[in-house]
Amino acid sequence: MNSKKLLLHGVEKYLENVEKELERMLDILIVEDNKEIGTLLCDFLRKENYVVSLAQTGEKALELYETYGAKLIVLDIMLPGVDGFAICSKIREQSNTHILIASARTEKEDKLKGLNLGADDYIEKPYDIDILLAKIKGIFKRKYAVDEIIEGNLKLNRATHSLFVDNRPVSVTEKEFEILRLLIENKNVTLKKEYLFNTIWGSDSESEMQTLTVHIKWLREKVEEDPKKPRRIITEWGVGYRFE
Repeated sequence: MNSKKLLLHGVEKYLENVEKELERMLDILIVEDNKEIGTLLCDFLRKENYVVSLAQTGEKALELYETYGAKLIVLDIMLPGVDGFAICSKIREQSNTHILIASARTEKEDKLKGLNLGADDYIEKPYDIDILLAKIKGIFKRKYAVDEIIEGNLKLNRATHSLFVDNRPVSVTEKEFEILRLLIENKNVTLKKEYLFNTIWGSDSESEMQTLTVHIKWLREKVEEDPKKPRRIITEWGVGYRFE
């Protein structure tokens, strides 16, 4: 394969990944005209298993938001074309999504303007990346923890009973979802087979205990790198299962 074909192949793979990432609502929309800063922040956030997209202009930010939505917007003020204040005002007209302004404009008047337009927080540039990540994690914990469980590369949404592995949707049955949720919520604790079965199926269920074993096998095929050598859903022989 020559260099031109390699380049085209690389571009195709990149576009394919972007398309997959945008199949559902964004976790975070970064609005930042400095490509280096924006890309770096996106990389850090993706390592934390957030679904992230970057817009370098106000127009692109509004387009992405109107198409995909976002749970959190990290918003610069000084942008080409439509500025951050206008974006904040426009989005706040239709949504209560969390808006975090990150700007080099540090005057009191700018901060008050952003907050009065509906921004939830305002931090100054240059910011410490660890501080920003901590703020973002705190926002998601307070606003979205009720509906989502994040464990490594797994994300469970309680409201929709959906599972994402590496930010990609994975089909699970309601019983599979509830087993995985219960195991993760009791991480590192071995849950007895009887407890799992009675909690998920009910003590008066006509199903047999073997049903639980089959569902555990199906779950491993969906969340383990090597289902035959599980490193997450561990069997405690004669007792039950635990999540590590």
